[in-house]
Amino acid sequence: MNGFETLLQPDKGQAAIALHLVAAEGREAWLKAQPARVRATAAAQGFDAKPNQIAILPGERDHWSAALGATHPGTPGPWDLAKAAESLPEGKYRLVDAAPGEAALGWLLGQYRFDRYKPQPAAKGPRVLLTSEPARIDEMVALAHATALVRDLVNTPAGDLGPAELEDAVRAVAEPFGAAVAVTAGAALEEGYPMIAAVGRAAGEARAPRLVEVEWGDRRHPRVALVGKGVCFDSGGLDIKPSAGMRLMKKDMGGSAHALALAQLVMRFNLPVRLHLLIPAVENAVSGTAFRPGDILRSRKGPTVEIGNTDAEGRLILGDALARAAEEDPELILDFATLTGAARVALGPDLPALFSNDDALAEALLGAGDAVGDPVWRMPLWAEYDEMFASDVADFGNASEGGFAGAVTAALFLRKFVPEATPWAHFDTFAWRASARPGRPKGGDALGLRAAWRVLTARYAR
Repeated sequence: MNGFETLLQPDKGQAAIALHLVAAEGREAWLKAQPARVRATAAAQGFDAKPNQIAILPGERDHWSAALGATHPGTPGPWDLAKAAESLPEGKYRLVDAAPGEAALGWLLGQYRFDRYKPQPAAKGPRVLLTSEPARIDEMVALAHATALVRDLVNTPAGDLGPAELEDAVRAVAEPFGAAVAVTAGAALEEGYPMIAAVGRAAGEARAPRLVEVEWGDRRHPRVALVGKGVCFDSGGLDIKPSAGMRLMKKDMGGSAHALALAQLVMRFNLPVRLHLLIPAVENAVSGTAFRPGDILRSRKGPTVEIGNTDAEGRLILGDALARAAEEDPELILDFATLTGAARVALGPDLPALFSNDDALAEALLGAGDAVGDPVWRMPLWAEYDEMFASDVADFGNASEGGFAGAVTAALFLRKFVPEATPWAHFDTFAWRASARPGRPKGGDALGLRAAWRVLTARYAR
């Protein structure tokens, strides 16, 4: 557990090391205002205020301060302090001339570590940031914990995080808030959620599929449904992936980690909503009981689905979960999934593809992402591509022909299970960083989480 609570404290005038945040555009003006010893030291260290650059500056007697390169002048960006939090020695620090704002989160996450399996170098003592915005401390710490939850779950290998362990993780988050947890498995799953059952049955009893649901909040409040894809490992099924494609498939439950982390924030801040969290948890394995190309599955909603590709399994389990969410007539549905490689081809690893049937919701999510440094990019629900799912023997197929517009067609498949009048947004997120950046180590990561949280707080603020 990362002890973020101690790393961000109210500024009450305590002794602290000064941090100067300097953007390249303001570097010359800042230098002119400094004593000669500071100018000389900054020049000796080649400080040109590039993002993540740090220069140690001399002060009076044994005091020192640091200059940090900023992304742009004015309001600090969310990661402007992350490198400093990673690199500077133990102690208390104060950002001068600006409030930390969103950069407080980067300070916290710069000290995140995933060390379950590999001992890390001896940890530095805590680097504590003093903030002039004490009212924001709780939210920044909670966002850091939510992000760490996503990272920890995604980083955990599938051997230690199957459907049962994912259920345990949901319970660990939900039960301390008094939320009700219900699990559908076995014969009840086959009867009520046939697509979830079909995808997960090849993994056997030890890793049996299930639908995990959480209900929380006052029934009089607006109902909000959060749905997360929980494929704990994806072999591709009988349409098996090559080894290179399978290597990162422990992260195929990243959507469920996002939905669970968002639910944690909703409950932590007692948002006035009736929360319904749904996580279909499966492993897409290969065995004699695996579902096959050409099989026809009946969905919970009723339509039949011809299987064109067993590696297009995430949309199947989400289809049944979305149908269940819709039965409770929610005011809003958000789903998260590591759904398609096509989204990564189109947008790369940093930008979740956002699909929505509601323009106002989509605009709110785009604006929120920009505001908190957690960007998303809207993609079209191009209705004419629905014809790509045509089937001669079922109501529609699960995979389009030809490989065109893979992220769009996957989102169109999900839309079939969402009521037209219900505002809905789908995040096709990567949930992973292939290379480290300050505050964002290589491995699992939350992408789109903070944008969604900003929208929920704006929409349902007390």
